[in-house]
Amino acid sequence: MIGLCDCNNFFVSCERVFNPSLEGRPVIVLSNNDGCVVARSNEAKAIGIKMGQPLYQIRNLIKEQNIAVHSANYHLYGDMSHRVMSLLKQHVRHIEIYSIDEAFLYLDDIPTDKLKSFGEELARTVRRCTGIPVSIGISPTKTLAKIASKLCKRYPRLKSACLMYRDEDVTKVLSTYPVSDIWGIGRRHGKMLAGLHIDTAGQFCALSEEWVQNRMGITGVRTWNELHGKSCITFTHQIADRQSITVSRSFSKELYDIEELHRAISTFAGIAAEKLRKQRSAAQQLQVFILTNRHRDDRPQHHESAVKHLITPTDSTLEIVKEAATLLTKIYRKGFGYKKAGISLSAIEPADTVQGELFDTIDRPKHKQLMAAIDKINATQGHDAVKIVSQGSLTEHTNRQYVSKQYTTKWEDIIVVNV
Repeated sequence: MIGLCDCNNFFVSCERVFNPSLEGRPVIVLSNNDGCVVARSNEAKAIGIKMGQPLYQIRNLIKEQNIAVHSANYHLYGDMSHRVMSLLKQHVRHIEIYSIDEAFLYLDDIPTDKLKSFGEELARTVRRCTGIPVSIGISPTKTLAKIASKLCKRYPRLKSACLMYRDEDVTKVLSTYPVSDIWGIGRRHGKMLAGLHIDTAGQFCALSEEWVQNRMGITGVRTWNELHGKSCITFTHQIADRQSITVSRSFSKELYDIEELHRAISTFAGIAAEKLRKQRSAAQQLQVFILTNRHRDDRPQHHESAVKHLITPTDSTLEIVKEAATLLTKIYRKGFGYKKAGISLSAIEPADTVQGELFDTIDRPKHKQLMAAIDKINATQGHDAVKIVSQGSLTEHTNRQYVSKQYTTKWEDIIVVNV
């Protein structure tokens, strides 16, 4: 059996852990630059606030309904996610982290008749130890486990854990479950199925495998088999290394000065290099891109990127920042206001397999020692405790008017209890 532990309204739940007054109140969390809604409490959903809805469209509703508004606090959310995942690892033999708020659980070593009570107890433990409510779906396949976890959110009487494995139970659930909500049915296939009046998962399951193969390819067949109880999506015990790493941000205002752009690109390059080192990899290709605001028809437009293929793959912040700055100089055009910029690393390979060049001018052993020292200091003293002088902060040029404190990752923000 496979379980899926899904944190309920995760960003909102993280805010509520440290601000209990938000319980029972409609709450929304906004995207970067406070542009649109990326998370909603159940109360906010009931009011009619939609995912991705721009903030300016609901300002009156926020005031009328006394909706609590928060800017995205990814330092807090990332740390709370780590706490939840670490706790799951203590109670389950293997987990596969799927996203910041979801993890698949390997449960084949637990008797079937004990799975329901195990799921309920695990959900209570996570809530008690982290404050985060979760829904745990348990079923023979990942796709069915996803559906079971959603049933937990819909039916409180399930006590945060749903065991769905008997054929009659699966058939009953799929007969009313929307086909567009199935994990693995993308927007294009969902639209195609809706056009053929195939609206439920049960109707999709009733199709022949040959029909699904012809119309939806191998991905569709895999989903079809998963819904029939045949596991086709393997359980991965280790997180696969990223084959590309991209760090980018939109700015709260257009940037005209190359020095400001250079500071942003250096910051993105440093973060990307750190991610490389965390997975013990090196990149041989990097790309820098800058974009003006495409929504401003009254302003001149300029969208451009540049790519550099390095002779020797690297994970050094010093080298990646330097190369990124050179690429930025090539594509920057004076007089344009840039709204977004970013860096992407690719051609990634394990760092321990990198072959040095005979006439390499960089002292790579010293770079490696320096990067290890910086990473160690930043891990213990806080992110950005040590950085290159050209690097800024991710919060620069961003609008985060409603951001909460970093309660778990910043000493000065640690919660204070008055007794």
